[in-house]
Amino acid sequence: MTDKTRWLPLARSLLMWWVVVTLILWLLGKALGQSAGLAACAASAVLLVAIGETGDWLRRRWTAYRLRTPSERP
Repeated sequence: MTDKTRWLPLARSLLMWWVVVTLILWLLGKALGQSAGLAACAASAVLLVAIGETGDWLRRRWTAYRLRTPSERP
């Protein structure tokens, strides 16, 4: 598998999450009457998506570590 075929789906997924989270934050702000600008919501969404993806990566690594036998662990 080439790098492009591996990274393109990841980039699309991150972009879609970013757009969805941005819109949710913006609409939630509008609904509560405390709306921030779309740029501020987009910046917050970047942070939330980055934290979520890092947490997911750590969860997958921890699961893989736990499933290894004790002799395979470092």
